[in-house]
Amino acid sequence: MTLTRIVLALLALALAVAAYFAVVLNWSYSSGERAGWIQKLSDKGWVCKTWEGELALVSLPGSATVEKFQFTVRDEAVAAEITKVMGKRVNVHYEEKVGLPTSCFGETRHFVTRVTVSDEISLSPGVVVHTQPAGAKASAPGN
Repeated sequence: MTLTRIVLALLALALAVAAYFAVVLNWSYSSGERAGWIQKLSDKGWVCKTWEGELALVSLPGSATVEKFQFTVRDEAVAAEITKVMGKRVNVHYEEKVGLPTSCFGETRHFVTRVTVSDEISLSPGVVVHTQPAGAKASAPGN
């Protein structure tokens, strides 16, 4: 009888832990967008490998300080896309996950799920510089 209770208690504990991880990994505390330039992306970890990156955030012209946004990527396809756009101005969509107990899931709380190249660079409110997409031909003024 006591062996059955111990097995049931361990099974209940395992189910509770699995349910906790399922909720924490699928629920986002917050989500949003950040714009800047990808500075770093590396595959890190001894046992649990995750992609860890750094985004230099867009700052106001004339500002000497550069704020960095540390992030984690769990999806290999997203990591490949980020590698392709290194050095370009990008927008990244991220989800903030709270409650993950170890760094095995990632070194940061911010998990990037999507990246897009930005064709505009905002210099200040109302002042935008349009950049040409790769492969586009420049046209002469007035044409």
